Amino acid sequence: MRYASELVPGRLLRRYKRFLVDVRLEDGSEVTAHSNNTGAMRGCLRRGARVWLRPVDAPHRKLPYTFTLIQVGRALVCVDTSLGVPMVREALRSGLLPELDHYPRVIPEVRYGVEGRSRVDLLLSRGGELPAKAKPRDLPTDDQRVYVEVKSTTLVDDRVARFPDAVTTRGQKHLMELMEVVRSGQRAAMVYAVMRSDVDGFGPADSIDPIYGRLLRRAVAAGVEVYALRMRVGPRQLGVLGRLPIEL
Repeated sequence: MRYASELVPGRLLRRYKRFLVDVRLEDGSEVTAHSNNTGAMRGCLRRGARVWLRPVDAPHRKLPYTFTLIQVGRALVCVDTSLGVPMVREALRSGLLPELDHYPRVIPEVRYGVEGRSRVDLLLSRGGELPAKAKPRDLPTDDQRVYVEVKSTTLVDDRVARFPDAVTTRGQKHLMELMEVVRSGQRAAMVYAVMRSDVDGFGPADSIDPIYGRLLRRAVAAGVEVYALRMRVGPRQLGVLGRLPIEL
């Protein structure tokens, strides 16, 4: 997948207030960019590191750039969490997740959960019947579904990708919601998009969020499917390299 616009290189000055980074561009000017990665980005942020920003031309945006890539040692790491779901969709199209094949409907941001307040990243659906005058986001009845949550991660420990990089009550809730989906008779899957290539496996970051690690193991035991994908990251495009083994 090519980026929507050509990335602009620079050097990281600082990250602050979770959503902001200051960057010195190659012409010497300094800009503030938006970071949609609210995690700690442990092991990624170093003053002076090479970074790449994605220009965004949208009337609702106050800042003209999104923090997209950073160089960590010899690896390029994508820190733009909005790209995790498109990468999973690319993996679905390319057959890298055959367990999730043969679901012709792929619907983003569908409400689900015990209280109906959560939104699943992707709903896969097949079969069933749609209303006669169905709207684009109407769901069929009596269909077979897979509720897919996507988590982007950049944390690496001894070549094993980890999630989360900070305590995440939201992530814990998603695991509980997926377990409830399985109890209701449908399928549920968690897909971890590892946004770097210098990794050999994936596992929970128990030392950072032990509750999340325990919930992930409970979810797997309850029937929630877990997959991890490794990305090829470059300044011109982003792609899926393949699957990673899960180490629980």
